[in-house]
Amino acid sequence: MAPLNKLQERYDYICIGGGSGGVASSRRAASYGKKVALIESSPHLGGTCVNVGCVPKKIMWHAADLADRLRHASKGYHFENVPPPQFNWASFKPQRDAYIRRLNGIYEKNLEKEKVDYYGGTARLVSPNEVQITPSDGSEPYVIAGDYITVATGGRPTIPSDDQIPGASLGIDSDGFFDLEDQPKRVAVVGAGYIAVELAGVLHTLGSETHVLIRREHVLRTFDPILQDTLTPWMEHTGIKIHKNTSVIKVEGQKGGELTVHLNDGTQLKVDCVLWAIGRHANTEGVGLEELGIQLDKKGDVVVDEFQKALFVEGKPQLQNIFAIGDVQGKALLTPVAIAAGRRLSNRLFGPEKFKNDKLLYEDIPTVVFSHPTIGTVGLTEPEARQKYGSAVKIYKSSFRSLYFSQIEEDHKEPTVYKLIVVGEEERVVGVHIIGQGSDEVLQGFAVAVKLGARKQDLDDTVAIHPTSAEELVTLR
Repeated sequence: MAPLNKLQERYDYICIGGGSGGVASSRRAASYGKKVALIESSPHLGGTCVNVGCVPKKIMWHAADLADRLRHASKGYHFENVPPPQFNWASFKPQRDAYIRRLNGIYEKNLEKEKVDYYGGTARLVSPNEVQITPSDGSEPYVIAGDYITVATGGRPTIPSDDQIPGASLGIDSDGFFDLEDQPKRVAVVGAGYIAVELAGVLHTLGSETHVLIRREHVLRTFDPILQDTLTPWMEHTGIKIHKNTSVIKVEGQKGGELTVHLNDGTQLKVDCVLWAIGRHANTEGVGLEELGIQLDKKGDVVVDEFQKALFVEGKPQLQNIFAIGDVQGKALLTPVAIAAGRRLSNRLFGPEKFKNDKLLYEDIPTVVFSHPTIGTVGLTEPEARQKYGSAVKIYKSSFRSLYFSQIEEDHKEPTVYKLIVVGEEERVVGVHIIGQGSDEVLQGFAVAVKLGARKQDLDDTVAIHPTSAEELVTLR
């Protein structure tokens, strides 16, 4: 289905942004028989997740994980004639990209199947009910109208300006990682968050000399301390060079050539690629939000209420028909969160009576980190729990090695650490934090348990599945 580029009659619902949240919300609204328009400025539907995020990132993680498995196959499990893994980035990238293009096509077909009108171009709110579209093909702008409008324009990576850090523009961001035609031999990843950890892990495991530059002592500083304290030394143990208490002063060289990274301690790094992974910010510029009086916080995120309704600055009427979902509203920047919020919003606006109060609750949202080894986490961290519940908090934890590593030499046995945070006499589970092989797959079911208010006794009463790593969570003492 090619994007439309002509004026249509008034819509029941307009979604600005064709990422996971906008597509999910528009399709759900259309499933209730509403006339729906979706506007996307980039050439491909699916947003960050499909194009330069979750999906291609996980594919690259699988490639890196397979490299580790090949190493283990010969040395640990005595498979013969298994050569050391040599990854061909240049030939793999087109194959990976072709899969992503296939997903883009599926997104388009799903919109067509649900009879959602898809417009290609940039969108700007020109009134509370009107959106001006500037078509991607360069034709004249035009305006469409809608009863309800949702802003789902997502976010993008943050890179320092050359004024802030001279030469910063010589580096790339996480989007640029997926544009790399060849694997860089030497990389400096700047950042301590999950994107930095994941991309550094992929690059290192596939054979790049990898430096990680962090401002403090640990990676993943917003995660539970046990995850920080386990992953940081393990990354170092595997050969990733973590430069702690470090900041970049300037970058010199030429893009595509050798770069010299000057650090605050006076040392220099010679690398082929600098990858900034220092955070993300919302795509709110040029959408017409501030002109309408829609409130943005100091980070530039749209301020919304519990029902995703955009709030307006003081002195402006609080309109009831404009909403924001996904990364643009700054809370829980995760694809499933945007999808869930978008579907619940459409349920409430257009669905049956039972959905009249439908909304996404932003507590106990599970997430994983595709590090080496993987991480799963849901609920409160220990510091958060102690701040909220004080002395009522109790901790259960276990450290071990997955059975898989029983045949692997000691130096390559990945750690596994599981931690439960419970509160009160009933020992209600308020946090689950796990790191180790398979943690990304283990977490989903336990997230359901946390959402349902499970107690430690409920886990104890569950028969363990043996031999698995997951059984540790129902046998903790």
